[in-house]
Amino acid sequence: MPKDATVYSIDSTNPRTGSSRPSLNEQLSAILGDLRERIAEADDVTLEFKGKLHVHLDVKRGEDLPLVEAKLADLGEGMFSQISRGSTPNHPFSHRVSALVTI
Repeated sequence: MPKDATVYSIDSTNPRTGSSRPSLNEQLSAILGDLRERIAEADDVTLEFKGKLHVHLDVKRGEDLPLVEAKLADLGEGMFSQISRGSTPNHPFSHRVSALVTI
């Protein structure tokens, strides 16, 4: 191992400095909480990981879609990209706004 390599423990604490960053679970919970608080038009907010992390916001009123997309684009300083619309699985009267999440 090179002399300047940094080793992190399993709880994301740097043993040399004792500094710690939020765990992945804490980061994801913060993202969900922020989205639920700031985008009240969404009836359901979910995260999905299939090789990449995506957020899905399910909306019942179609006229709210542009507002949800605009709010999502403004949140997180560019954390949400590739915003798209689609249908909500098993909910024919709902609309889904999805985006790629970059942490």
